[in-house]
Amino acid sequence: MGIGGGIFLIALGAILRFAVNVQVEVLDLHVIGWVLMVAGAVVLVLTVSFWHNRRQRAPGATPEVSILEETRIAHGHAVADPESPASRLRPPAEP
Repeated sequence: MGIGGGIFLIALGAILRFAVNVQVEVLDLHVIGWVLMVAGAVVLVLTVSFWHNRRQRAPGATPEVSILEETRIAHGHAVADPESPASRLRPPAEP
């Protein structure tokens, strides 16, 4: 549902609780407004909590990982050429 859904639930609950003055025999709109506001707050807290957990580093991961190592992890076929591109332009050394 996310942050937008949480804010929507809080806004809808506030409207039902504070702005609507209609008496319905079966439903109490004021209680429904409070329930929606609490549900929206729970959604916001859970969303922020999940985001916080996803941004934490994986256990055992080292922060000094080079870009090449990250590329090798993400793409198994990516291998660095140990020779520089300029070395291919020079003629081979004579013995």
